[in-house]
This record gives sequence, C-alpha cells and structure tokens, in this order.
Amino acid sequence: MNIFEAMRPDRVYGSLKQIPWKELRDSGINVALLDFDNTLGIDRATEPDEYSYECIRMIEDAGIRCCLVSNAKSERSSGLAKALGIPCVTYARKPKPVGVYRAMELMKTSPEKALMVGDQVFTDVMAGRLAGCPTYMVEKYKKHEIWYVAIKRPFEKIVRLAGKF
Repeated sequence: MNIFEAMRPDRVYGSLKQIPWKELRDSGINVALLDFDNTLGIDRATEPDEYSYECIRMIEDAGIRCCLVSNAKSERSSGLAKALGIPCVTYARKPKPVGVYRAMELMKTSPEKALMVGDQVFTDVMAGRLAGCPTYMVEKYKKHEIWYVAIKRPFEKIVRLAGKF
C-alpha cells in the first residue's frame, strides 16, 4: 500500500450516528475501534458526554463490540473507556498500526472483522488502513481542538481535496 492509499478512508460520514452499524454487523464487522477526541467525544474531555454514551449504545445495540484506541499515554483515555464500559488501548502510536493490532488482539478479532473509525487522516485513517482494517472517517465532533491537531487540518484538507473525500 502506498502513502496515498493509506490516507484514504473507505468511507466518510458526518458523525458516528450516520454510520450504518447494523449493515456493518451483517457484513461481518464485529468490533468498532474508536478514536475518542473529536470522534466519540469532545477533544481533551475528561468525561464522556451524552453523545459518547449514545454512540456506544447504538453500536453495541447493533451487535458490534467497541474498543477505544487512543494515542494518549495518560489515564484520561483509560478513564473515559471505563466510564463508557469498553476496553481501551492507550498510547496507540497512530498512524503506526501497532495500537490497532493491539486492540484487535485484545478484542480477539481480525482486520477484516474490525472497523477503525476516527476524525483524522494522519492518525486514525492511516493506522486503520496500515493495519488492514476497513476504515471510516467522521467529521470532527466539535470545532475546538488542541493546537497540534489544529495545525494539521489545513494539510488534511489538501489531502481530502486531492483524494476527493
């Protein structure tokens, strides 16, 4: 896979709520590997909000198990996952696929049965694609985000325009 293929998600949705989870389950997906910041919740949040809980319920009600896959090294991601009642892989090192591999091992699944979902091309999408998973991108949940993510967004916009996604 070349770098351009690694940056292109299989699909793009406005939010986690727009993804057809039951169809995915019927197609063989049994695990959703989820980024948290600006995908499942507010960037840098220390507690899940109602949207976070709704999304986890919706995915699990479709028959798909959830696992948080976060680049954070801190206890924040573990605390968020615990509050949501789902497992977590911290310090995932996205865009490297190592965290996605660890999550699949934790969830006892394979790349073709796991779906990576996140809001960033240069981390979430690349990690999922490099791990061999179907990978969906969602638009960022809220406008506010930490500065080191915000400075990547113009470059991401160029990639998305060139790739037409």
